[in-house]
Amino acid sequence: MSTSTVSPVRRLLGEPERTAIGASRAALLLLAVGFGALSAAGTDVSLRTQMIAYLVGMVALNLPHGGYEHFSNLRRRGLPFGARYVVLYLGFVAAFVALFVVAPLPALALAFGTAVAKGGHGDLRVMDALVGTDHLPTKPQRALAALIRGGAVMIVPAVFWTETFYGFTGIMLGVFDGQLAGPAASNPEAFTTALGGAFGLGVVAHLGGGLATSLRSTGGVSRSWLLDAAETLLLVAYFALVPVVVAIGLYFPLWYSLRQSARSMVVEQEQPDRTEGVSLVVAWGVLVVGALVTASVATALWTVAPNPLAGGSLLSGAVAFYTIFVCVIAMPHVVVGEWLDFGRGIWYVP
Repeated sequence: MSTSTVSPVRRLLGEPERTAIGASRAALLLLAVGFGALSAAGTDVSLRTQMIAYLVGMVALNLPHGGYEHFSNLRRRGLPFGARYVVLYLGFVAAFVALFVVAPLPALALAFGTAVAKGGHGDLRVMDALVGTDHLPTKPQRALAALIRGGAVMIVPAVFWTETFYGFTGIMLGVFDGQLAGPAASNPEAFTTALGGAFGLGVVAHLGGGLATSLRSTGGVSRSWLLDAAETLLLVAYFALVPVVVAIGLYFPLWYSLRQSARSMVVEQEQPDRTEGVSLVVAWGVLVVGALVTASVATALWTVAPNPLAGGSLLSGAVAFYTIFVCVIAMPHVVVGEWLDFGRGIWYVP
């Protein structure tokens, strides 16, 4: 594209997808530095403020993007495929809700695993499209990269914000009359220390393996490895320094959604014939139906939950209930939207 055909805004900001990636890094860096400075000064952010930030980030900013991922994936793919997709999605939702009813602790463990999978594998596909993964040529390396990036979302907060993390875990289990059990209940400090140690070794193995591959293939340190190392360490620092409720609430809109939007821009540029727009009426209708289905899932979850607010305050109960709701719709989001969609998937990269 010649300079004369580029808009002034595009010339100022550069490619919008690169700008989005830069914005995601800047957002997490500023939050990590800001909260780190507050901690060093002995200033704590109230839990009430943290919970409000969580709800704003997860409800107002992140939820609409999840619906758009499905819409972007399904448009132009035909009714038979779309119908199967929706049936599978609703089936997984119903099964996950049933699991919470009969076995809250395993269900919550699966929910936490879903968050790891969504954060890790989603980010890996962003790396494929925009950051680079030439230092991760093998499946084990890619799997470890996804585990480390996604694991930062759950494991690092559990280690650095143990009391708050397990406090909200207990509230979430209380929604379905469940209780924490095992080592996490009897000795959470020791359990999280061991978990943190294993995660730390994983970080070393991931970055060390990528560096070794880079040195072997290029004779030096590749740009993709440098970016991967910087982003991985940024994620660890962010979840270590930012209080867990705020960190998780803002991670998905400011990192996951922003970066997936950048990936989708690259895909549309690469294959516009597969992702061309649909009519305004169709788009509006799909969004309305999606919103009604989402509201129906939330209503059904509220109905079957013995203690929707877990017996706590309105704000803490809302955070706990909404987190479970997000987990319920996130599991099929990953499994049906990506892993069972062999032709494209919500994180598709040509």
